[in-house]
Amino acid sequence: MLNANNRTTHARSRTLAIELDGHGIKRMTASVLILTYNEQANIADCLNSVRWCDDVVVFDSYSTDATVDIAKSLGARVFQRRFDDYGSQREAARVEVDYKHPWVLALDADERPDEELVAEIKTVTSQPGNCNVGYRVRVKDFFMGRWIKHACLYPTWHLRLFKNDVIRYAPRSVHEQVLIDGPVDKLDGHLLHHSFNKGLQSWLEKHVRYAFFEANENIKSLDAGRVDWSGLVARDPVCRRRALKGLSCRLPCRPLLRFLYGYFWRFGFLDGRAGFTYCRMMAIYESMIVLGVRELRRKEQGLSM
Repeated sequence: MLNANNRTTHARSRTLAIELDGHGIKRMTASVLILTYNEQANIADCLNSVRWCDDVVVFDSYSTDATVDIAKSLGARVFQRRFDDYGSQREAARVEVDYKHPWVLALDADERPDEELVAEIKTVTSQPGNCNVGYRVRVKDFFMGRWIKHACLYPTWHLRLFKNDVIRYAPRSVHEQVLIDGPVDKLDGHLLHHSFNKGLQSWLEKHVRYAFFEANENIKSLDAGRVDWSGLVARDPVCRRRALKGLSCRLPCRPLLRFLYGYFWRFGFLDGRAGFTYCRMMAIYESMIVLGVRELRRKEQGLSM
């Protein structure tokens, strides 16, 4: 992790030193990958936030809106593939695209890297002898005009910057699992996540889909018949989160527990009305997952819902 005092100023000064080659020409060290489906409301702002990059790839799931046209007009390389699941889609984007640079920054269309993160990316990907092969990044989620710091369980760490040849994505319906071979560190900058840019209806529709994907993953975890107890105390935050998911799908009163956890245990009440609303919405999402599991179990027995 970049922990020096005044790290933002330090990172920017180092960036200025490495952005220019001996002829005074800017050189880039990381490509950007953006997965899309019907993201015309977000894609332009996302692409504008990565103008520092000379190799931006949009990997689209055959959008029916203007996403592809906007992406092409702003200079992105566009590839398309039919969506099957999130893990497979990200793995296809990793192996089917010839990236210009060895490092790849993976974004969603509703995310924007902040200035500190951009400076860090340019720095760490240009360091000769850097032994790390990946970096985790924190996300700032925004809702109702403010950063939802507590209700969104900040900080959650996501592996988004990596050397493309040392990772792979395991097939998974949603919230894909990243497998990486080599040391991983953390960066101090953030991804700014505007998941409500397309409106509340779009968010709800997306989470209805996610709920049934999660229900399938819950069934797999329940059928496996074990809880990863050691993962609950692992140093790796991703392992801890995965183990917690495996435990939570076995608990009673999950929607209520999800609300209490976010609003009281994680101090979501400090986020004001936005925090209260968000915690209620996540409890509803948890209810949909529970219903999805129930429906799948009844189908296994030949019963209708």
